This record gives sequence, structure tokens and C-alpha cells, in this order.
Amino acid sequence: MEIAVYKPYGDHEFQSLIERIHPPRVCIDNDTCRNCTIVKVDSANKHGILLEMVQVLTDLDLLILRSYICSDGGWLMDVFHVTDQLGNKITDESLIHYIEQAICASRRGSREVQTCVGRNVRPRHVSMEHTAMEMTATDRPGLMSEISAVLAGLGCHISGAVAWTHNKRAACIVYMEDDLKHGPIMDPYRVAQIQAQLENVVEAHHYEGERWSVRLAAPAASQTHTERRLHQLMAADRDYEQCCSCGYDSSGDDVAHRQKKGSNSTEVKIENCKEKGYSIVTVRSMDRPKLLFDTICTLTDLQYVVFHASISSFESIAFQEYYVRHKNGWTLDSESERRRMIQNLMAATERRVSHELRLDVTTQNRVGLLADVTRVFRENGLSISRTEVGVQGEQAVGTFYVKDTSGQAVTSETLEIVRREIGGTVLVANKSSERPSSQPTNLSNTSPSISTSTSSSRSNGKQDNKPGFSLGSMFWSQLEWLSSNFRPIKSQDSKW
Repeated sequence: MEIAVYKPYGDHEFQSLIERIHPPRVCIDNDTCRNCTIVKVDSANKHGILLEMVQVLTDLDLLILRSYICSDGGWLMDVFHVTDQLGNKITDESLIHYIEQAICASRRGSREVQTCVGRNVRPRHVSMEHTAMEMTATDRPGLMSEISAVLAGLGCHISGAVAWTHNKRAACIVYMEDDLKHGPIMDPYRVAQIQAQLENVVEAHHYEGERWSVRLAAPAASQTHTERRLHQLMAADRDYEQCCSCGYDSSGDDVAHRQKKGSNSTEVKIENCKEKGYSIVTVRSMDRPKLLFDTICTLTDLQYVVFHASISSFESIAFQEYYVRHKNGWTLDSESERRRMIQNLMAATERRVSHELRLDVTTQNRVGLLADVTRVFRENGLSISRTEVGVQGEQAVGTFYVKDTSGQAVTSETLEIVRREIGGTVLVANKSSERPSSQPTNLSNTSPSISTSTSSSRSNGKQDNKPGFSLGSMFWSQLEWLSSNFRPIKSQDSKW
């Protein structure tokens, strides 16, 4: 007797069917709001789609001013209020068309977008043509200098690099190609040689038993977004372990705060909504660029699904409220789960924060340039806390956050020496003057110059009350009315 076995449709088949019946709809509205463009997305839901949509907008250097998320019942209706870097609406028709296509492409899991825009809008934080080096290690002065010097000595041309430091840990991703063959490094023997040399450099400055890792990855058709990958590397390196002390308040809800409380502290609160079966995660922190992207990265990589969310800010303080469940359906019930969530969210809000002096560098690109620039920093007693570098045509451009290794303020004499030895254009900005533009302020080919910016922080001066409303089934008109009371979560930072 034969028994017939019927298999259900796989998830990907079901998702494909849903998309054929109800394809994603992206509506870009420039009429409803006076001072921003509203991007509305209506689509079948899947894990990670919220992050992909935010990633599309931030990769285009758009500022997400406010947002409302509703994705219950397997369907999402998300609203983003956005502007360009100067606070203007998005009126370029080619850019609008790109946004529509890119969000739909991300929904389908594809990076292919057929459109022509007057500027380069290709995701700059995804490299599919270059060999990638990933490293985590104990942070120390001169580490980036030594790594880039080894790569230059081995004939590796660096096309881009991003590095973060947090809680005495460092993580970086370097994209490189063979200087002679002008392509990715594919020869297994050469890859092994490069990795061995890099491991020697990193291991030489670590005590026995200390954590560190070096990994070379070949180009792939689909790679993780560079900044998301940095979050993953630092989380795997457990940089979050020193982020907070956790306890219970009088109501029994989890509350996290820095060891030293203050106006700049980050606080995370978790409570359960038993009636609806959600965990409510509330994050209060200083408003800053790309905060929304960083938070959603963490929730997604911890395998939590955002069903509802409201994003706002008040007097430079950002408020984020998420109604979440784990991908498998459970809420944050145990103390260990809550503590892990709190620590990871606090780390995500801190990794990109830099209080050091910012240097924007633009100069002629050449092999070994990063090694030379970082050597100049090291020889003049400067340590790099964060950097993002890349290439624009024949020019190499980058942003470096540096501090004096002795703990003193960086002097004007040191800056003048650095400017003279690096050459090109060096823009010096104090820590409160980060420009929203992702491009260097001066890209001219004039003689080397140094200037100081003292512009104010990027939060506007309006004082709005924190919005309050019940999350649930809402129509588009309600979403727009509610989100009109939000203030910006900044989602822009300097690009390489």
C-alpha cells in the first residue's frame, strides 16, 4: 500500500505567490506635508524588510525625519518623512523613480535596479567587486596604520575601509584589490599569504587568550551591508558586555542605564503587553545620524520582528518605541533575554558616536595612500577612533575621528603638520560641527588648506511633545496625521 505525501508550499513559494497577487506599492507624496516628502510603503511583510527599506533611504543620504511602522497580520504599512541633506523635499524625478524601484527590489531580495540618476546612487556600503578583510581586535593606537602598511607592502590597493571602536574593542572592514591585476584577489596562495601577515600584526599586540580575528572574504553576488556587518562583527566580539548595568524599577519593568547616569545617557526599557502578546522596547538616547538604522539592525540580527513602531525626538533626545516578538513568536520573558537585548541596543546606539576631532581629507588617490595618512596620524601622536574612506573617481576621500594619545587636546600646530604632510584638502571640524553632507566640504583642486567649522548641531529648534497614541489597525490618513507631530531621527552621516 502506497501512502501519498503532500508537502506544503515553502516559504519562498508562498511569498512569491503573495507578491504576484499583491505586488509592493511605494507612494512618494510631495503634496501632503509642507516641509518634507512622505514615502509610504504598502507590501506583504517579511523578516528584515524594514531594515532594507531604511537602508535604501540612508544610502541615498536622505534624512528620515519621522516614521511610523505598522506590519501586523503579515502586511506592512510604513510611513517615512524624509528630506535631502539641506532639508528640502525630494523633487528630482529620477531620484524618486530610483527610490520606488530600490524599495521594491529590496522587497524581492534583489539589488538590481534599472534606473538612471544624475549622480551615483549605487549602495556605497556594499562592495561586490573587491576582496574584503574583516578584523576585530583590542583597540590600540596605530593599529589601522600597521594594517594598511602591511596591505600596501603586499601590493593590495585599498578601495574603501570603515572602522569603529567601542568599549576598547575595534572592528574594521577593508575592501581591496590586486594592484597589478586591478581586480579582486582570488589566488588561494596569495590570500593565505595576506591573511597570515595580517594575523601576525594583530596577534603581536595581544596577550594570550585575548579575543581577535582576521578573515578574508572573496567577492560575492550578495554581500551584507558594510555598516550592518560592522554591527555584527562587534556583537560577535561581545563589545556590548560593558554597556550597562541592568535592574528592575518599582513597577517590575526592566530599565537599563549607563554606569554613570547623565543627560547623554542611553536608556532602554522593556515591558510586556500581555493582552496583545508583544514586548514593548523603548529606547531613549541622544538624537544622532543613522540612529534608526543602527537600532533596527540590532533588532533584526537578534531575530526580532517589529510589528509596530513610532519614532520621534524632543529637544535633541530621540524616542523609539517598538512592539516586537521573536521571529519564532515569543516575547522577552526571561531576565537573560532582556539583559541581552538591553546591552545590544545600548551598544548599537554608542558604536557610531565619536567625541573626537573630525578630519575630512580629500587628495589624489594612489596605492598606499591610507598607509601614508594613518602613519602621519601615528607619528604625530594621534589615534583613530572611527574612520570611513573610499574613492570618487581619481580622488580619495575620507573622514577620520582622531584624538591625542596622551589625552590632551589636539593642538593647531599638530593639525598644521598633519595637513602639510598629507597634502590635498583637509577640513577640520570640532565634535559639534558634523555636517550632514556625505561629501567632503571642499573637493576643489586648489592648494592645500585647513579650516575650522563651528556650525551648530543638526537638531532643529522646534519643541514638540512626544506623540502618544495607541498602536493598531490604522488608515493612511491617520498615519499621516499622527506622524506630522514627530520630530527628526537623523539618519545621515558622513560617507566615504
